[in-house]
Amino acid sequence: MFENFTATDKWSKKPVHCVYQAQIVAIATRHADAVDYKFLVGGRRVWVSLPHPAWVEYKKRTGKLITDSLAIEIAGHYLKTALESGEGVGRDMYSLTVEETLAHLDAAIAEMEAQPA
Repeated sequence: MFENFTATDKWSKKPVHCVYQAQIVAIATRHADAVDYKFLVGGRRVWVSLPHPAWVEYKKRTGKLITDSLAIEIAGHYLKTALESGEGVGRDMYSLTVEETLAHLDAAIAEMEAQPA
């Protein structure tokens, strides 16, 4: 659902095509305790960084795991929300907090469940 989507940019009112491209553990690339998700946003590279502690907190709260595919959905949901709310102007990197990550996880799951089968 959020691997390949179109969002309407709040400021330009134009549709922006977004496509997931890669997942990279940020410890290796940025020495950060996070996982980075790369999207092409209208052809421009944009990264969404999810903190590792979110995986631990989610497991503690629910007993469930954040899978790779679910993490992509979280990052994509955040990106779509950022673009449509106007936060997405010109940024190449977004770093979420644990609470933001879990909030977007809940929202992404709710939207996926609301989709007709």
